[in-house]
Amino acid sequence: MFWGYDNLLTISLIIIGAIIVLIAQVIINKNYKKYRYVRNSKNITGQEVARKILDSNGLSDVHVVKVKGELTDHYDPRRKVVRLSTNVFDGESVAAMSIAAHECGHAIQDKVGYMPMRIRSFLVPFVNFVSYLGYFGLFVAIFAGVTGYIKLSIYVLLATILFQLVTLPVEFNASSRAKKELIKLGIANKDEENGVSNMLGAAAMTYVAGLINNLLQLLRLILILSDRDN
Repeated sequence: MFWGYDNLLTISLIIIGAIIVLIAQVIINKNYKKYRYVRNSKNITGQEVARKILDSNGLSDVHVVKVKGELTDHYDPRRKVVRLSTNVFDGESVAAMSIAAHECGHAIQDKVGYMPMRIRSFLVPFVNFVSYLGYFGLFVAIFAGVTGYIKLSIYVLLATILFQLVTLPVEFNASSRAKKELIKLGIANKDEENGVSNMLGAAAMTYVAGLINNLLQLLRLILILSDRDN
C-alpha cells in the first residue's frame, strides 16, 4: 500500500518542504541584495550602528567584531560578542544597519534575561546531543533495521522542532527590538523604516520556513513508520 498512494504522499511532503525553504531563501537573498546597495541616510557602518545601540543600552562591555563569510552574523552570549560579517561590519547600507541592529537585539535580550532566549540556551546542549545521534543512524539501521532508523530520525526531528519553536519568539523579538532601537536613536529615518522591516521580516521567514519543513518531514516519517507497523 505504501508504495502507491502513501509513497506519492511522502514524496510530495519532501518536495513541498524543499519549495518552502527555497522560497524563504530567495526572499531573504532578494531583500539582502536590494538593500545592500541602498546607503543609509546617516552613512554609518554596521559596526557603528551596533556600537551605538549597545552603548545606549548599557552594553559597552559587549564587543563588536568582524567575521568572514556572508550572512554569518550572530551574537555569542557566552563571550558577549556581536559578530558581524564583513559586508555588514563595514557596510553603510540599510541591510547592514538592519542586520547589525538585529544581532544587538539578541544582546539586549541577554541582558534583560529574556526567557525564550534563556530556554533556547538551555536546550542547545540537549539538541546538539540528539543531533549527533543522527550520525549513528547507519549503525541503528544495521542493528535495529530500517524501523529503528526511522524512530531515531523522528526523535532527532522532534528535538529540532522543539528548538525551532523556542527560537521563533527569540528571533521575532530581536527584530522588534532592532527596529525600535533604530528609530529611537534616530539611526533610521521614516523612508528607511520600510526597508528595515523588509530585511528583518525576510530573515524571520527563514526560521518559519525551516520549522514548517521539519514538521512536514516529521509527518512523512510518521506515515512511513505507521505503514511499516501495519
